[in-house]
Amino acid sequence: MPLASTAGRVKAGAKDIEGKTQESIGKVTGNKGDRLAGKAKQAEAKGRNAVEDVKGKAGMG
Repeated sequence: MPLASTAGRVKAGAKDIEGKTQESIGKVTGNKGDRLAGKAKQAEAKGRNAVEDVKGKAGMG
């Protein structure tokens, strides 16, 4: 796996963890804004992973 692709996947993974943490904090505190922001970060991470999948299939990674 090329370094650029690995870096993209690491960033996506970090964003996913950040989103899950923020969503969990929102659930515990009852803060709807944190829950929604956390879900948005998780969706962004999925999008980043999808981009890396396309790059990998196209041989651009």
